[in-house]
Amino acid sequence: MKKIMMICLFLLGVSAVSFAQGRQRMSTADRVKAMKESLKLSDDQVTKITAIYDAQTKSMDSLRNAGGDRAAMRPMMQATNDKVKAVLTPEQAAAFQKEMDERRARMQNGGGGQ
Repeated sequence: MKKIMMICLFLLGVSAVSFAQGRQRMSTADRVKAMKESLKLSDDQVTKITAIYDAQTKSMDSLRNAGGDRAAMRPMMQATNDKVKAVLTPEQAAAFQKEMDERRARMQNGGGGQ
């Protein structure tokens, strides 16, 4: 009985650790899909924003592989956000900025997740 209990506790611990560390970046497709729903993007906007995020992903990966840190990525992320806003209508851009501000506030309060 003790063996079974120990095995169960071990498996529970392993799954808890893997869940805590399993937080992955959203793929470009998932990110754009969420934006399409929340901002009511047109198909043309989806195409343009997908290209912007794909370019950012490649740049970030190469910077990450070269040993870059968050501080080096911040200007790149800001430039990407500016490019995305340029594709959006003024109403969509305001909603996009509001979502980013809310996400930033959650991160600063230790909430992190979605």
